[in-house]
Amino acid sequence: MKDMTETDLAQMDMTEAGRAVRAGRTTFEELTCACLKRAEETSELNAWERLCTTEALDAARAQDTLLAAGYDLGPLQGMPIGLKSNIAVAGFPHTAGSQILAEHIATRDADVTHRLKRAGAVILGQTNMHEFAWGGTTDNPHYGQGRNARDPSRIPAGSSGGSGAAVAAGSAMAALGTDTGGSVRLPAALNGIYGLRPGVGKLPVDGIFPLAFSLDTVGPMTRSARDAALLYRAMSGETDPSLEARRATLPRRLGLPVEYVRARLEAGVEAAFDGWLKSQRARGIEIVEIDLPNMDLAVDALVIADAAEPTTLHDAWLDRCPENYGDDVRAQLLAGRSIRATDYLHAQRFRAAFRRRVLGILDDVDMIVMPTLPFVAPEVGQTEVILSGHRESALTANMRFTALASCAALPALSLPAETGDGLPVGIQLIGRDGAESDLLSFAAS
Repeated sequence: MKDMTETDLAQMDMTEAGRAVRAGRTTFEELTCACLKRAEETSELNAWERLCTTEALDAARAQDTLLAAGYDLGPLQGMPIGLKSNIAVAGFPHTAGSQILAEHIATRDADVTHRLKRAGAVILGQTNMHEFAWGGTTDNPHYGQGRNARDPSRIPAGSSGGSGAAVAAGSAMAALGTDTGGSVRLPAALNGIYGLRPGVGKLPVDGIFPLAFSLDTVGPMTRSARDAALLYRAMSGETDPSLEARRATLPRRLGLPVEYVRARLEAGVEAAFDGWLKSQRARGIEIVEIDLPNMDLAVDALVIADAAEPTTLHDAWLDRCPENYGDDVRAQLLAGRSIRATDYLHAQRFRAAFRRRVLGILDDVDMIVMPTLPFVAPEVGQTEVILSGHRESALTANMRFTALASCAALPALSLPAETGDGLPVGIQLIGRDGAESDLLSFAAS
């Protein structure tokens, strides 16, 4: 390294790292080596299902050679990126965090993997996840318990917990996760990074093992909003102007569902959220109180769809080899068999009506804001949380705020904040269809 330590490299975002390489201060190979060293130093986090060490170093050297020969592929060139293990990488196991698929080797890249490789990204490895993406703790019985990058005694959330921990710990410059009910946003919040859930259909999910087909999305998890924008644009093909150019059109009205948000919220999260709102008011942004009736029903509708659709996919395996699932995932999949067709159709009809209601609100405000989740990261093994005196399952309580965007199939972004005790929490911004770049521009500002 010319004048940079491995610690320097591990703390950079991709934008800074790319500039450092082009200024001759480091190389893509050195970036990859720094991430691999951080993965070894933080192995107690169990953020990785597998590292593709040899292949990643070969790819990084190849990108150094290309850049030296004048082939500048853009801001993702040579950047070491992690992929959640339900995202296919040709020639490597495509397990989705399961024992059932442990011997399955992907024959082709997922579409998003291909697009990242085409942009010059280095695929560093596959991150640990909750089995088949059906859970929020990344407590994986086959690949081990994932842990929080800021406090290893706590969970990293899920199901993209390994991606969140890897980015926060510096063992990847960025990572991809998948988000059905909040699985990008929740780990982003609890590990102190940025996580974008694009709208349904904005990025291709071909080559990604599904959880629930009407809800699934894939999105970037990064240390800065500008990095999330770089990844999103490389995968979507959008040619939006730079974040700086978009700031002239930043939102002026944020909608806040006060009654719903304040009803059940840990004190530390509430203080961090109020501090963020105060800072936005100081910038001249108006916080508008909005009414979001039936939010509890939105959570219910999300849970029904998120149970029935996976069970349909796993039905044959449940009959043939139920013992190959972890206890929690097997129980949830079996519970999905009890959902009647009428219940599922009612849930989907509710989702359509709820989406129309939310879009109507977004005609009056630029974005909706709320915390990403109502509590700080639970301890490993903790299954319940207490919110305003109410004991709740952590599995459903963690979707209390993420359910809005998931149920309505809208884009949402979690950006980092902290409690007074220094624990990471998230601020969630929700936009109308196609607002991904607007959300990122506002976060970057």
